[in-house]
Amino acid sequence: MDERETIEYQLRGKTLRVYLYLLKRKKGLGVREVQRKLGFSSPSVSFYHLEKLVELGLAVKDDSGDYELVKNVDVGILQAFMNVGSFTLPRLGFYAVFFSVIAISYSLLSWGYLDPLALIGCFGSAVGFWYETVRIWRRRPFL
Repeated sequence: MDERETIEYQLRGKTLRVYLYLLKRKKGLGVREVQRKLGFSSPSVSFYHLEKLVELGLAVKDDSGDYELVKNVDVGILQAFMNVGSFTLPRLGFYAVFFSVIAISYSLLSWGYLDPLALIGCFGSAVGFWYETVRIWRRRPFL
């Protein structure tokens, strides 16, 4: 198994939740903070998953005991999302917005002489991308 396959296999469940929380916070976090924020039953659970991230080479532990991400990976379901500031959004959402704007603009600017095929293409694409965006959003591994 190569490194990517190993990371993809190990990075799921609670470990994935810890990874996503560290990714979103973008600063060092302690074991207890991760435990409280993610609702783990004890600090040892968060310690286990933080250490697992260190073993995978995705995080480091500093002298004060805080953990910080050093490597960003897109594996599995994470490939369908992107970070914009502190928000994690589906990649297809940008296409959905783009085609929605094109369809609405075309309808408003060409109202007197609409081409039915262009209208079907624009609105069909927008609806298709919105459908896929919602499907991906429902499968998100984070809350």
